[in-house]
Amino acid sequence: MQSDYFLALLIVMITIGVSFIFIYFFYSWYKNRRLQKILKKPFTQDYINILLQLPLYQNLNADDKNKIKKSILIFINTKEFVGVSLDVTDEMKIVIAFHACLLILHSNISQCYENLSTIVIYPNVVIANQVSNNGGVYTKGEFLLEGQSSSDTVVLAWHDAKKDAYHLQHNNVIIHEFAHELDFLDGIADGTPPLPYSKYHEWAQVLSHDFNNLVNVRLKNRDWGKYKMIGEYASTNEAEFFAVVSERYFEEPEKLKKHFPELYGELEMFYR
Repeated sequence: MQSDYFLALLIVMITIGVSFIFIYFFYSWYKNRRLQKILKKPFTQDYINILLQLPLYQNLNADDKNKIKKSILIFINTKEFVGVSLDVTDEMKIVIAFHACLLILHSNISQCYENLSTIVIYPNVVIANQVSNNGGVYTKGEFLLEGQSSSDTVVLAWHDAKKDAYHLQHNNVIIHEFAHELDFLDGIADGTPPLPYSKYHEWAQVLSHDFNNLVNVRLKNRDWGKYKMIGEYASTNEAEFFAVVSERYFEEPEKLKKHFPELYGELEMFYR
């Protein structure tokens, strides 16, 4: 009787195991089949004309341009773009997808932001409410929101995103928010994206050093020196620091390398 029970239990466990294996391989087959169908879609001349206006695209070599076009096709065909008080255009999709895919063009992260499902686009900055806690005293205030990210949704204000995308300057809100998305990949936005195990210690040492120095400079509010190029907002927390220095890495790489060679080196190791 007992042997029949264990035999039945074994059969159930084997059945469950086989079912999981079947589901895994079916999902992998379905995902690969869908990917191949997407990559067969044409990358239209209209798409190319949009890319040609982007300074960061112009800086890529021929191989990288071809590579990122494939990533853009996957991105725009696997994410939902939702417009709030505006109609989503191909320009919006291509500009956002390009900068998102630029971050992972040479990284070891193979997924095209698999956890991300939706990009919400507002025409202009959004007035949002924020509750802050200072020593147990809670205050509520309003602030202007250019972008926001969670693990499955990115929110962008198109006016600012477009302005940043078409002109190499200090800031780039699209890069900023998608750096947060990379940070979320290991489950928590803490300023440390997924890294090879051997790289975590050095990454934490370098970024913590510059983050803490930036916080001290902000608190003293005297001579900002080289930290002026990173800016006060990056001192909010480690996650914002990583997102801001990611902007500087792509927008002002030579300047970042000159003033923060070790920080630049860590970002170079990650973004490649």
